[in-house]
Amino acid sequence: MSAQGVHAAWIAVDWGTSHLRAWAMSERDEVLSEARSDRGMGRLAPHEFEPALLDLIDPWLGAGTEILACGMVGSRQGWTEAPYVAVPCKPLDIAPVAAPTRDPRLRLRIVPGIMQETPADVMRGEETQIAGWLARAPGFDGVLCLPGTHTKWVEISAGEVVSFHSFMTGELYASLSEHTVLRHSLGDGWNDQAFAEAVSETLSRPETLAARLFSIRAEGLLRGADPGRATARLSGLLVGAELAGARPWWLGRDIAVIGSDRTVAVYAAALALQGLAPAIADGSEMTRAGLAAYHRRHASVTA
Repeated sequence: MSAQGVHAAWIAVDWGTSHLRAWAMSERDEVLSEARSDRGMGRLAPHEFEPALLDLIDPWLGAGTEILACGMVGSRQGWTEAPYVAVPCKPLDIAPVAAPTRDPRLRLRIVPGIMQETPADVMRGEETQIAGWLARAPGFDGVLCLPGTHTKWVEISAGEVVSFHSFMTGELYASLSEHTVLRHSLGDGWNDQAFAEAVSETLSRPETLAARLFSIRAEGLLRGADPGRATARLSGLLVGAELAGARPWWLGRDIAVIGSDRTVAVYAAALALQGLAPAIADGSEMTRAGLAAYHRRHASVTA
């Protein structure tokens, strides 16, 4: 959507380590325009944060435009730290934190993340997707799975995040596929049967994960295994081990999976193999819905 001729009633921003996305929003919380860049927090020095945002949203700005942001923008290394809120908490009740700006057209507030003391765990950005889901399904009682670099399993009851558990499955996949001997065996393509078999192997015996990972390389050397099959097998082994660790979170529970199309499809397929039929939702859509819910709930708070 073009940014020309758009005047935003307010602006929603999702700013992570590797990406920056913004949406010009109407007074009715409809998307008027959107823009994105690869200028994530991890690539910028602190003095570059405001210029990077202005480069993206300048055409939408009026006098004192409210900007509501989530993600790593609120981390200790971000624009300004938005301290974590402890569980149990209601995501929709989390109040955004004002951030300093130099440009007088900006009124920036940042949504804090959520923390858990025992076992120690944190999230930033996912709380906004959870808020978006709860705004759409206020009576939901069950578990949300938010797959990504660090997948979150979140227990929801009475509109509260009761507890959550993070798994580094996405980061492990990236590291193994890019920086270990397995990179020689992987490639494009996919094999549903190989994925299903691998999920079953580590779900039933997660302690064998390290050995089964090396078998991917051995199969490639000895049998000339198809790279797409190897890729599906790596994914299945890691997701299966995660499901084994998260079994108390999904067994016999209502569950929804929130994320990108690809990751949602992988997790939904793995859960379907266990006889579950999870609801699914797009992560970007839930982020926008969550920011809109925060805007409605906390619009009277001035920056």
